[in-house]
Amino acid sequence: MIEFSETQLLSWIAQFLWPFFRIAGMLMVAPLFASSFIPVRIRLVVALSLSAAIVPMLPPPPEVIPFSAQGLFIGVQQLVIGMAAGFVLQLVFDAIVVGFQTVAMSMGLGFAVMVDNQRGQQVPMLSQFHFIIAILLFLAMDGHLMMIGLLIDSFEHLPVGEGGLDPESFRQIAAWGTHMFAGALRVALPAATAILLVNLSIGVISRAAPTLNLFAVGFPITMLTGYLVMMVSLPMLDFSLRLLLEQAWASIFALWGG
Repeated sequence: MIEFSETQLLSWIAQFLWPFFRIAGMLMVAPLFASSFIPVRIRLVVALSLSAAIVPMLPPPPEVIPFSAQGLFIGVQQLVIGMAAGFVLQLVFDAIVVGFQTVAMSMGLGFAVMVDNQRGQQVPMLSQFHFIIAILLFLAMDGHLMMIGLLIDSFEHLPVGEGGLDPESFRQIAAWGTHMFAGALRVALPAATAILLVNLSIGVISRAAPTLNLFAVGFPITMLTGYLVMMVSLPMLDFSLRLLLEQAWASIFALWGG
């Protein structure tokens, strides 16, 4: 008959539980996995499967009782580490949503909204369309596998029990928010510039012909120009997304001291 001591059982639980918290924290916030259309059970199964596959490759956990105050602190620590990494990746796709939300408002399509399953709120349809394209590109370039591989590497650079994120890491996360606005400007710049030039042209025409109905003439021209520019610049979304993801990978790697 096989017998287990209480110490061995607690050691096995700790070896599995703390990596699970880090993985679950990332899946709670990371793009695609955090979408509302993915059931919580699916995310839980994915986190459990990844934890079971990763645990044999990890160094021994600290000798701390998992259900003690110190063990609870380590669990929260791992949860925060995973959520921080997922948050940095989420800002990449938020940049695309914010960028094309600006374009939609400039084109007069701000009223055409739909519910975003990723965030559970209404966003312009133009933003949702480019967000779906970005998710498909993310899957096509194996971004989800890179995300899981980077998460596995985190246990090498930031092992369980050797401290969590320091204040400097949280400052880096806050600073990464500036990349979201820079990325939004990058993806929206072609269409926004073309629409601005069209609006300036319509303003000059209105001064020359005051009786011209600007809403009847300017609105269709602005919308058509926006569509044409976005159709031409859509292939550039791949380059912008790759650039933002490379910066996100570097930022996450820096958080873990890599």
